Amino acid sequence: MVEIVPYHHKYLEEVCQLIKKDLSEPYSKYVYRYFVHQWPEYSFVALLDGQMVGAVISKQDIHRGQSLRGYIAMLAVKDSHRGKGIATLLTKASLNVMIEKGAQEIVLETEVDNDAAMYFYERLGFCRYKRLFRYYLNGTDAFRYILYP
Repeated sequence: MVEIVPYHHKYLEEVCQLIKKDLSEPYSKYVYRYFVHQWPEYSFVALLDGQMVGAVISKQDIHRGQSLRGYIAMLAVKDSHRGKGIATLLTKASLNVMIEKGAQEIVLETEVDNDAAMYFYERLGFCRYKRLFRYYLNGTDAFRYILYP
């Protein structure tokens, strides 16, 4: 049985390795620390038999002085555990906290050619908001998705 628990610093190295393997952006561990130290309540890990198999790193703050915006920065699940609903559990855990704390909108980005991610987020109610040209360091465009709770 998968257990979704709040992020803890003891998972930092595992989260860094997991996300480095799955996402195209080369984040340093300082990026993760920035998120989880500033907004610890929005990030979660998935444990299976005590082993970390997935993580979501998120935040929430005021956007342009107007709206309270949640942001899903990173989501990854180990290859061997995909298709079991773990990403959904992680994302919903983060979304639930954002909504409980008054998020007026929640956003994220994904590469335009990542069909699986686009399907996943659309299934959760996110809508494609805009295209961000050459958004990633590898030159790939991104779609920004938005959810209005």
